[in-house]
Amino acid sequence: MILEMKVPSPGESIKEVEIATWLVKDGDYVEKDQAIAEVDSDKATLELPAEMSGIITLKAEEGDTVAVGAVVCLIDTDAAKPAGDAPAAPAAEAPKAEAPKAEVKAEAPKAAPAPAAATSYAAGTPSPAARKILDEKNIAPATVSGTGKGGRITKDDAVNAVPSMGTPTGGSRGSERTKLSMLRRKVAERLVAAKNETAMLTTFNEVNMTPINQIRNEYKDAFKAKHGGLGLGFMSFFTKAVTRALELYPDVNSMMDGDYKIAYDFADISIAVSGPKGLMVPVVRNAELLTFRGIEAEIKRLALRARDGQITVDDMTGGTFTITNGGVFGSMLSTPIINPPQSGILGMHNIIERPIAVNGKVEIHPMMYVALSYDHRIIDGRESVGFLVAVKEALENPVELLMNGDAKRALEL
Repeated sequence: MILEMKVPSPGESIKEVEIATWLVKDGDYVEKDQAIAEVDSDKATLELPAEMSGIITLKAEEGDTVAVGAVVCLIDTDAAKPAGDAPAAPAAEAPKAEAPKAEVKAEAPKAAPAPAAATSYAAGTPSPAARKILDEKNIAPATVSGTGKGGRITKDDAVNAVPSMGTPTGGSRGSERTKLSMLRRKVAERLVAAKNETAMLTTFNEVNMTPINQIRNEYKDAFKAKHGGLGLGFMSFFTKAVTRALELYPDVNSMMDGDYKIAYDFADISIAVSGPKGLMVPVVRNAELLTFRGIEAEIKRLALRARDGQITVDDMTGGTFTITNGGVFGSMLSTPIINPPQSGILGMHNIIERPIAVNGKVEIHPMMYVALSYDHRIIDGRESVGFLVAVKEALENPVELLMNGDAKRALEL
């Protein structure tokens, strides 16, 4: 029986996918449930498992965009699995194959004059087309390295040659044109739409990270030991600070829908992470209800799934607000782009020790710039600035504002 394998639907709103990589070759024998391809949707990369065992015939090429429900391969389920010692049969015929090789060697002297004509040009001799270009550029052939047969200067060698006037020569000038993945194309489309369709503004502030550093230095080892190796990072503090600020300024936790505003009484926080296919934004659901341990565990779970290419559409669907951390790559300051249809995104940056004034004295403290990009159509300046100040206040006074005055209890130690 010939089984037609069709593209399954990765999600309700997805109508087409792209064949990213075939993991098998045409004519291979595949086992049931074996991963045969990776397909890109506009939200995630998914594996396509074989529905039955048999010989596979591919019906789409890598890079092809195919509709959900389209046939991408056939599986001959009646085909027998090749025996493990099948390749041994040709070995018995090997002696027969040696006879023609002996004849070819015997005739080799007759064919010897042919290559002589192809190598009659001395190394460094330009082809006619190359000579014309070199003459136009006033370049001596002796200064150009030929890549043609026998060292002959080709037209490409002449085109890539530049006058020797203090300018380095011989460097690579190649280029490569590759098709963007469907995920990357969708990200690009959404980012451009966010810039064109929202009234995006960015407000900035700075945070003294000394209090959080003190808490982490004091409790991170105990936190790790108590919670099975889970690290106490910065993201749990920022997530808690954001959910608190969203309660104080609910307009930041809302979205535009035509002439209407949709407001949410929960905080699903999208966390931007780097994956093998590019930027991913999995969602931490109901982050306002999670403890520090719960937030750290969920972020670790989602980050591992993104790294291993196992992130799903459901993992990235929804989200009412986004946090992105460019500081892990060394960014000091940036204006993050809104993740539509959300109305706000908080950008974290690297931590730099800087002198600041504290009670009239200059002190050195670890400082971080933070940025809030927001949609001014729905969020006014008072709400945006107030939100970012509330984040700053919570991060600079975490024990009182995020831990109810008891750090050990908040960290479940």
